[in-house]
Amino acid sequence: MIMMFIKAFVVGGLICVIGQLLIDLTKLTPAKILVLFVCLGVLLGGIGVYQPLVDFAGAGATVPLTGFGNALAKGVKEAIQRDGFLGVITGGFTACAAGVTVAMLSGLIVALICKPKDK
Repeated sequence: MIMMFIKAFVVGGLICVIGQLLIDLTKLTPAKILVLFVCLGVLLGGIGVYQPLVDFAGAGATVPLTGFGNALAKGVKEAIQRDGFLGVITGGFTACAAGVTVAMLSGLIVALICKPKDK
């Protein structure tokens, strides 16, 4: 069990280190880096390279944004097998609906509690 936590920590930490290096060494904005990570997750998940990393590191690979991209790709693959071409459109939404819903509701709750203001 301890080894599982160590693997998740190391892999998740390495993904974060890559993001920090991109911030420090390039002129990419954080938003562009986030989009890059999601797109890399989709690409690596689509060609089947990301799943072995998920099997190895668990939450260390599924929690970062690359894991979100991988979930999108996996959902699209499954939906294409089940529904045909329509799965290209519906698969990503179906696979990630719960995560997106939680993120939106969390943002709403924080906004209601913290009473955000314009700068």
